[in-house]
Amino acid sequence: MNNNEIFIIGLGNPGKEHNNNRHNIGFLLLENFSEKYDVQFTSKNKFKSKYTEFKINDSIYRLFMPNTYMNNSGDAVKSIVDWYKIDLNQLFIIIDDIDLPLGKIRFRKKGSSGGHNGLKDIINKLKTENLKRIKIGIGSPPGNEKNKSFNTISHVLGNISTNESLILDKVYRHVIESLEKLASNNEDFIITELNSFHKEKN
Repeated sequence: MNNNEIFIIGLGNPGKEHNNNRHNIGFLLLENFSEKYDVQFTSKNKFKSKYTEFKINDSIYRLFMPNTYMNNSGDAVKSIVDWYKIDLNQLFIIIDDIDLPLGKIRFRKKGSSGGHNGLKDIINKLKTENLKRIKIGIGSPPGNEKNKSFNTISHVLGNISTNESLILDKVYRHVIESLEKLASNNEDFIITELNSFHKEKN
């Protein structure tokens, strides 16, 4: 296990129909990251994921997009952790969050799933809540108490609008720039940077 390896897992659902869903923000961010370094994702059955890698300074960045569907994300993450014998400190999970306003970012070192099914499955399969996650706000669905769970599903599986996309592009750029700094700093350095991000100021 090489300490200069950084493992980043973006969550989402495979399939063209989900490409631009709010629930696929983890995938979208990693696609932006890989484009910046001009690398392509390829399917890796042993990881149940699409995978790519590149180097920044002396650090190898390993990027994964599970193809297990969101609710079984833990199957992919467990196979990645077992294969590389990862120290969980080197693992970062990127997810969408309906409890955060659109354009807000939260970095947390541990905690419950907060109702996110992908994160919930990873916590169950790895049997720990000590997982670093970067949560990207997608805002909450329009209010309708009667159909609350239906609203949540249609919101997270709904497509990102053009206006949302403009905000999220800034968010992706900011998160990627912070992740790049992991090559030379520990994550305490980037926590403040991420948690204090205001889309209006950037």
